[in-house]
Amino acid sequence: MTTSVQDTSFTDAASAQCLERAAAALTAHGFTVEILDDAVAARTRVKELIPEGATVFTGASETLRLSGIDDDLNGSGRYDSVKARTRTMDRATQLAEIWRMLACPDVIVGSVAAVTETGSLVAASASGSQLAGYSGAAARAIWIVGAQKVVPDLGTALRRVEDHCLPLEDERALKVYGQPSAVNRLLILNAEPHPGRGTVLLLREAIGF
Repeated sequence: MTTSVQDTSFTDAASAQCLERAAAALTAHGFTVEILDDAVAARTRVKELIPEGATVFTGASETLRLSGIDDDLNGSGRYDSVKARTRTMDRATQLAEIWRMLACPDVIVGSVAAVTETGSLVAASASGSQLAGYSGAAARAIWIVGAQKVVPDLGTALRRVEDHCLPLEDERALKVYGQPSAVNRLLILNAEPHPGRGTVLLLREAIGF
């Protein structure tokens, strides 16, 4: 049976046991994991994790937008915002420089489409702008993940991307950019080979797609 956008298995917060299994598996795979109560706690923790003045790039994320983290990182003046800098650059003549800035900040912050209880992160993207940083180019990566994104295994994670996340992101992209979205690039992070680089903040509440 195909899962629809309304399928509560992709919108309800995972149980405490599921969160603990995912956290344990991610930790075993080299990620630093913290389980937090909600987006308010994540917002506070992100400020603690990122030093003032750090170069920061935020991947497009409803989780960051809804939590206020996107505004904190790009609008507070506390950090060197890659998004703010690239808005003033000419994409016709400075595109290569823009891509280097997106890929290699001090810290990249975003979310993912799914986290598996077997310890993998799954991120989907139309442009790929955040994927180089996620996969290793950024010095540090922080992902904030709502509890509804925790799924049993990779097969379910991929189904969540196609059946749940894509329709919602497509709707958002049409409103914001005037064009549909697509899963043009898909990144699966099965482990973090550099301990301390990747931090996953797992929330007990559902937020974002």
